[in-house]
Amino acid sequence: MRTTEIFSRARARAVKSIFAALLVLAVVPVADAHHSFAMFDLSKTVTLKGTLKELQWTNPHVWIKIEVLEKGAPVDYDFECAAIAVLKRAGWTRDSVKPGDVITLVGHPYRDGRPGGSVDYLILADGRQIGSGDAIPGAIRVPGVQ
Repeated sequence: MRTTEIFSRARARAVKSIFAALLVLAVVPVADAHHSFAMFDLSKTVTLKGTLKELQWTNPHVWIKIEVLEKGAPVDYDFECAAIAVLKRAGWTRDSVKPGDVITLVGHPYRDGRPGGSVDYLILADGRQIGSGDAIPGAIRVPGVQ
């Protein structure tokens, strides 16, 4: 094998390695951003009473859409919850709430002001509370631990 062929193959391997490293570096922030709570204003808590319009019981996050009357006009709010496994550990099931149910939602609003945010817990019409919907650190309360 000639020296030029050896250098050519080595250069090709180096280019492939650099490309692979750049690809990994490009993907890591996207994956890390998925677990960020920066979009929510954790210093604020909102309480909204409204009618559940939609429940999307899907991973990676469950979504709730509620309709709230504001100054006599309906406003739709979209709230993100935790993953199904986290919600189940907190007592939720797919049938805990259904479209048409009147609920009180407690959560953290979006920082950008759009209607919605992350769910901390729900208060059902019968007064029961199902909680830890957002799994934001500190939102999951374990008696005697936190």
